[in-house]
Order: sequence, then C-alpha cells, then structure tokens
Amino acid sequence: MTVFALLRVTPITDGDVTADVAAAIDALEDHDVAYETTPMATTIEAEDVRELFAACAAAHEAVDAAEVQTLVQVDDKREKTMAASEKVDSVEAELGREARSDRE
Repeated sequence: MTVFALLRVTPITDGDVTADVAAAIDALEDHDVAYETTPMATTIEAEDVRELFAACAAAHEAVDAAEVQTLVQVDDKREKTMAASEKVDSVEAELGREARSDRE
C-alpha cells in the first residue's frame, strides 16, 4: 500500500508566512514520510494512512498563527505499492519529455 497527499498549510495573516510554512515542513521530519515541497504545496508519501494523517496534523499544529487553513488531498493506493516519482515518470513517458517548461 502507498498513500500520497497534497498538503498545503496556510497561515492567515497579513505578514510574511515563510517562517510558519518552514515550521510546518520541519514538523514532517518527525514522521515516517517522504516529502517534496513546491511553491504551491508539499507532496507527502507514506506506507500507512495513519502516519500520513499524523504528519499532516503535526504540520498544521506547527504553525503559530491565530488562524490556519490546511488542505489535504489523499490518494490511497490500497492494492499496490508505488513511489510518487513513478506517477511523474508515467506522465513524462507519455509526453516524451520532462513535465516542466524551459521558462524561468
């Protein structure tokens, strides 16, 4: 079994959110998950759905703000094991190129 999640933890504030987002990501280190952060969200990969949700909860709780919004989207592969990178590899194979532009 493999469980993936898209996690976005957003402190609601008029100030800079960088430190709060960093705290949320750092909280993932205490859990048995693999993760990759992008400018919009963090992809998390775990073998156990309970561990994945515990990691998401820890990220949410790590934010020291008066209001926090957290979005979690889960893909639970119950009958097979795969890595998140395999999902990207499949799309890139279909495209015949990397799944990103050359623009910077």
